[in-house]
Amino acid sequence: MVEQAVEQAVEQAVEQAVEQAVEQAVEQAVEQLVVDASPYPFGFSPEHTALLVIDMQRDFVEPGGFGETLGNDVSMLRKVIPPLSEVLSATREAGILVIHTREGHLPDLSDCPPAKLNRGSPSMRIGDPGPKGRILIRGEYGHDIIDELAPLDGELVIDKPGKGSFHGTNLGEVLEAAGTTSLIVTGVTTEVCVHTTVREANDRGYECLVLSDCVGSYFEEFQRAGLAMIAAQGGIFGWVAPSENYLKVV
Repeated sequence: MVEQAVEQAVEQAVEQAVEQAVEQAVEQAVEQLVVDASPYPFGFSPEHTALLVIDMQRDFVEPGGFGETLGNDVSMLRKVIPPLSEVLSATREAGILVIHTREGHLPDLSDCPPAKLNRGSPSMRIGDPGPKGRILIRGEYGHDIIDELAPLDGELVIDKPGKGSFHGTNLGEVLEAAGTTSLIVTGVTTEVCVHTTVREANDRGYECLVLSDCVGSYFEEFQRAGLAMIAAQGGIFGWVAPSENYLKVV
């Protein structure tokens, strides 16, 4: 009788364990969304994902801003705004974490190393008066995010002193606290702040999907090369896909 009771108890325990494992597998399969991407499909769980909107600031994107004063065609970056606006709306509706970044420095430039400060025309360096206030200085009009993509109340805005979004910021701690493992990456510019952020994230173990029409460069050749490098060699830094593929599954 005792042996029979033990066998029944073991069978019941095994059955329960199997049922729980199946339920968990089904839940994970349901939660996992898959985007058609290069070099192969990108899978992610919305509750463990964050959308990064990198440096969509007036000084970089708007006519009359710092970017244009350096001779750049800002229309190359403004093409990003409509698709990114759609992605931002859909991501918010899906309840996925949204994080914005802004590149800029303290008014006294104490967080701007000489290697970065001594760049460009002497009359248009970081901290100098520009068309939209002091160039890349926190709190100035040009430093802020454009109206079309303005953060909602409660959305995190990370001010970063460098090109990467992790350097000198608490982004890593924020993502860890949120249980984030995947990043949907957007913003400007493709070959500078986007690329640096994706590389930083890759080294920290995050899976990154870069939305090709939601990142932009002042230079077409840099845009093409930047995206190609991310997905090269089996996705050495991450995945690349147009926003329409992301919107299909969110």
